[in-house]
Amino acid sequence: MTKRILVKFSGEALAGDDGQGIDTKVLDYIAKEIKLLVENDIEVGIVIGGGNIIRGVTAARDGVIRRTSGDYMGMLATTINGIAILESLEHIGVEARHQTAIKMEQISEPFIVRRATRHLEKGRVVIFSSGTGNPFFTTDTAATLRASEIEASILIKATKVDGVYDKDPEKYSDAVMLKTITYDEALKDQIKVMDDTAIALAKDNNIPIAVANMGKRGNLLDIANGIYDNCSIVF
Repeated sequence: MTKRILVKFSGEALAGDDGQGIDTKVLDYIAKEIKLLVENDIEVGIVIGGGNIIRGVTAARDGVIRRTSGDYMGMLATTINGIAILESLEHIGVEARHQTAIKMEQISEPFIVRRATRHLEKGRVVIFSSGTGNPFFTTDTAATLRASEIEASILIKATKVDGVYDKDPEKYSDAVMLKTITYDEALKDQIKVMDDTAIALAKDNNIPIAVANMGKRGNLLDIANGIYDNCSIVF
């Protein structure tokens, strides 16, 4: 049976070291990691954040911009990133499609789960942008929702850290990486995996979540093949 996964990248992951904009070297690296999955007959869906451009919560922080408008601005940011990933994949010969939760016919297909599933079955990578299409929901929740809809076997949250820690490893030298975590443990305040809505949705649909360092070459492929040496697993 062909494996199907969904990979969630943060928008900041595309920015490189400066934290803003899009670093094409990072794009190329991500595209090659995705190509490795495709070459190993793994069906791949992707959800991307928009924090390298703008976050809805941040835009609405001082009240000048309403939260709903700020979130729609964030959805547009994820769409920009989605187009960038699409281009980077096609640049190295990977067939891909881009679907948005908000209709933008000139630049993207609308999200239709049956169409997305058909693309995956044909070996095309499918990039899902614009979050859920609704304000007040994060791209983590969008990733879990899309993983549920396409019936992915696992959701991989590709980050800049090796996994989930019992406390912030950048602040505490004694932070301990947690190799396995239950959904209920992931909902505890001190364990920052995804937002609560995303975790609850994953629990309801029995979708395991792997939190892994995207900077380790081949790590996504290992996880897709059930090798969890370099990640944390929430189940």
